[in-house]
Amino acid sequence: MLPRGASVLDLGCGGGEPVARFLIDHGHHLTGIDTSTTLISLARTRFPRHQWIEADMMRFGAETAAYDGILAWCSLFHLEPQWQEKLIRRMSVWLRKGGVALFNTGPANGVAIGEFEGEELYHASLAPAEYRAIFAECGLSVINNVIEDASCGGFTVWLVGKV
Repeated sequence: MLPRGASVLDLGCGGGEPVARFLIDHGHHLTGIDTSTTLISLARTRFPRHQWIEADMMRFGAETAAYDGILAWCSLFHLEPQWQEKLIRRMSVWLRKGGVALFNTGPANGVAIGEFEGEELYHASLAPAEYRAIFAECGLSVINNVIEDASCGGFTVWLVGKV
């Protein structure tokens, strides 16, 4: 779906494994954003030719259409619903015309508190119809959507494009 050499923004990139590696191995140029100093350092060590930025994805400063693709895998749903909407709107600005964004959410409107390494972990999602309304308002069209995709751990998967 992305042409070789595409510029991809990975929101919540972690240490770059396995997703950034996959994209890099397929010839794409990555900009990764994560709040973890340790994980950004690891990504820089693994993939020094790409850009890794230690930052909160809600404070990331790109304001122009700079990316062919945006990935927010296992990151968007850690934001409160109103912040998810704001980030999706910002993603639509960051995407070039014809660009795509891939991310995952929960299957329905609600909040759940999980656990990771002994710490509580916040999750929230909007209803699918709410996501679709946001996409329509900011010029994104749904290319594919799978609710509770069994091949992706039961997450709801969204692939949207900028028209």
